[in-house]
Amino acid sequence: MLTVILIVVGAAVVVVLTLASFRPNTFRVQRSITVKAPPAAIFPMVNDFRKWPLWSPYEKLDPAMKRTFEGAESGKGAAYTWDGNKKAGAGRMEIIDSQLPGKLAMSLAFTRPFRANNSVTFTFVQESDGTSVTWIMDGTVPFIGKVMHVLINMDKMIGKDFEAGLARLKGISEDRTD
Repeated sequence: MLTVILIVVGAAVVVVLTLASFRPNTFRVQRSITVKAPPAAIFPMVNDFRKWPLWSPYEKLDPAMKRTFEGAESGKGAAYTWDGNKKAGAGRMEIIDSQLPGKLAMSLAFTRPFRANNSVTFTFVQESDGTSVTWIMDGTVPFIGKVMHVLINMDKMIGKDFEAGLARLKGISEDRTD
């Protein structure tokens, strides 16, 4: 019986590793929402890390999280470091490009619970019915990440957080323009 269990477990490991080897080397999570407000009313909420607690779903993961703000107060050069519980982890974000009112680009470095370096972009496009706000995260996927991606749908997991954050950003921005 033990031999059969070991063979089944071994076969499952081989299948997961084989599937992981075919996964892409990069990932992208992207979500958008239309906000009934002009880009200039939404942009400052993302361009200033001190305003992220108002809308970011990640800010609520650890109420006791340690936060440090560095560099510029907002825009290019503004940086935000956090260190929280196991849900929040630890890392650093820095705004590397800030083009009012259309685009923000950030570098995002996680140090805990795992190390990763990703790019984050927010775009704000004026449309007839408001502003299309898009939140994108791109990064590379090491082999262990590929194994995780076989077992966990990262797009759905991170995407639901992006959707919640964008919905909150929409609510706050529309309330401010009423």
